[in-house]
Amino acid sequence: MTYAPVVPFGGLAGWAFLTRTREAQKTAFASSPAVQRDEAYFRDRIGGISSAEELVSDRRLLSVALGAFGLEDDINNRYFIRKVLEDGTLDPKALGNKLADKRYLELSKAFGFGDYATPRTKLSDFAEKVLARYETQSFEQAVGDASDEMRLAMNAERELATLAGRDVSDDTRWYSILGSAPLRQVVETAFGLPRSFSGIDLDQQLAVMKDRSERYLGSSEAAQFSDPEAVQSLLRLYLLRSESSSAQSSPAAAALALLGQPGSSQGILSLLI
Repeated sequence: MTYAPVVPFGGLAGWAFLTRTREAQKTAFASSPAVQRDEAYFRDRIGGISSAEELVSDRRLLSVALGAFGLEDDINNRYFIRKVLEDGTLDPKALGNKLADKRYLELSKAFGFGDYATPRTKLSDFAEKVLARYETQSFEQAVGDASDEMRLAMNAERELATLAGRDVSDDTRWYSILGSAPLRQVVETAFGLPRSFSGIDLDQQLAVMKDRSERYLGSSEAAQFSDPEAVQSLLRLYLLRSESSSAQSSPAAAALALLGQPGSSQGILSLLI
């Protein structure tokens, strides 16, 4: 049986509770028998894997590998994952370099099947590095079973700090945010952008992101997320807007909205009688 994280509230209250209890809950989750069995299997077998084909042929190993990078939903896309791994990262034309979601690039780089004659799976500390990521990502996934917004907030807290530290242009950082579905959802919600936003020209999206960031956070640069307080400011906006959106979509809110329309009280009364 796997420990189920406790998230008793939504919004800022839920985030505050999760922040206080995160380490204790994560330790309890990682100690669960099911997690321990998967980690032991990976630890025992990964050193014998020499190719992407061997990895994708072992579903249990692949599950841990993908889970470590938040790609667990791709467990059945074995040919695609094999292609990502075999292409490596050194060739600009490699699949991982072409994909907007850079989690695939990170996966390929971590395993090194397409970059080195001897893959990183042969390194003595490889298993522990991957398993550390696996525990973090799996715990976030388990939190997501209780609250999607908390999982997205935890992912953003971690990924934005990493992204801000990359040696790339600031525009590239913003494009990376736009290319990551989880980060995009958090930032779009925090900045009050509509669902249709992703349909406009990419350069226009970049300009809007910078403008909203300047307006709400005081800086147009994605590099600001190297400061934990800037990340927390963004997450507070995200959680407040998420909570507000949930409240507005509730049955009670819908009824109140109807009550605000001329003649609607009679219509609602007829439904209640």
